[in-house]
Amino acid sequence: MSTDTTVSGGEGTGRGALVAAAVTVLLWASAFVAIRSAVHDYSPGALALGRLLAGSLTLGVIMLARREGLPPRAAWPGIVISGVLWFGVYMVALNWGEQEVDAGTAAMVINLGPLLIALLAGWILKEGFPGRLLLGMAVSFTGAAIVGVSTSESAGSSVLGVVLCVVAAASWAAATLAQKPALRHASALQVTTFGCAIGAVACLPFAGQLVSQAAVAPLPATLNLLYLGVFPTALAFTTWAYALARTTAGAMGATTYIVPALVVLMAWAALGEVPGPLTFAGGALCLLGVAVSRLRGGARRKLSETTSPLSDRQAS
Repeated sequence: MSTDTTVSGGEGTGRGALVAAAVTVLLWASAFVAIRSAVHDYSPGALALGRLLAGSLTLGVIMLARREGLPPRAAWPGIVISGVLWFGVYMVALNWGEQEVDAGTAAMVINLGPLLIALLAGWILKEGFPGRLLLGMAVSFTGAAIVGVSTSESAGSSVLGVVLCVVAAASWAAATLAQKPALRHASALQVTTFGCAIGAVACLPFAGQLVSQAAVAPLPATLNLLYLGVFPTALAFTTWAYALARTTAGAMGATTYIVPALVVLMAWAALGEVPGPLTFAGGALCLLGVAVSRLRGGARRKLSETTSPLSDRQAS
């Protein structure tokens, strides 16, 4: 991320946010490959609960090691909303949706999320509508749509699956808008830890499924579940919150358009799914759109206008 969106802490803060965003998109991209393997042996709710329990345990240990206490009262509304919507509703809806539609369709619909984030953040959080950001997101969404079309496995898609993916995208957007203000009062680690725990509580109705399926699931599926909890959840959601505290919600949403391009490369390397020319072209457009949205000199506000000194001191 360019330093013009960071707090007045200087270039070090900007570099930290850039590294955090890079870690987030890399791990979230890897999550699609892991989910694709685990979902054959775990139902959507059980997979979400297992992932959140593993993530909560990991984050809890880190919280204890860092001796961070409870978040301030002002942060709790955003933590609860983002915990239920993103860690709970989003994960179950995405897992379920990917069982009902092919991966390409799911990718196209889920990528409505960054667009919704930018539009809602511009309106509700008063971040405005920078031209470069909107242009870059339009280019990236076109690329994501091309990737989706090129990787679709069938012409038809379940209406239920599409609806579930829309629910996931809308939950992601709403949770980001709730999480952003919470980061003014609490650290990234606090917001992520308690949000993840709240999501796990919301998914407790699937506990019976998790226990019964874990008893018979092959080891690779369970290892994928644990990987999802420790890395794409505990680590990546914390680095997301760290970067979100230091830039606008719209810009962070645009950055996630790198994920489809990375998923194509990871699936090629890990699963032997060779992408075609159209898929490569779509991935290139995703990267181009993110580059356009992150150009220096845009009309985005500096983080000093959208975050408080407290979050700069506390975010981890």
